[in-house]
Amino acid sequence: MPSLRRAALALAGALALTACDSQPTLESAPLHGAAIGGPFALTGQDGAVHRWADYDGQWRIVYFGYTYCPDICPTDVQRLSQGLMQFEDANPQRGAGVQPIFITIDPARDTPDTLAQFASNFHPRLVALTGSEDEIAQTAKAFGVYFSRGREGEGGAYDMNHSNIAYLFAPDGAPVAILPTSEGADAIAAELDRWVR
Repeated sequence: MPSLRRAALALAGALALTACDSQPTLESAPLHGAAIGGPFALTGQDGAVHRWADYDGQWRIVYFGYTYCPDICPTDVQRLSQGLMQFEDANPQRGAGVQPIFITIDPARDTPDTLAQFASNFHPRLVALTGSEDEIAQTAKAFGVYFSRGREGEGGAYDMNHSNIAYLFAPDGAPVAILPTSEGADAIAAELDRWVR
């Protein structure tokens, strides 16, 4: 009887270890089932139309911001880029399947040329998108992103108020998780490693 009990305890311990070591499923993802994301047709820094469906089959990192942002947006995009590059270095095949996407919430100033200049400072595969005010408003709403134009200052300059969330989407376009931009590149790389298969 004692040996049977020892065997049962050993099996329970082995199962617990297996559960800790197993990869999480997308069904257990923090954003599983959330109504975030959806189709869009926006203009890229290359002047071409980019559709959400163009990235089917790829993992997608999506961040909304604006190029004239004095601090938060460039910092977040830099951390996302560095985190993705760390992940790519450690996992070249998995990393190649991740597409970073930046969508402006300031289309009045963020033209394709402005976006091209901005994107060139970050990840080499970063796609930066703009559109009409209506297109951007509809896209931001679909992705659960809030934004508004701040008060105009000297010389007509203004800031944009917005939520700064970096979403990770699965290859089928389903939302998976929020990437921890406030925790830096290492945390982003770890979260990509947790989900991207």
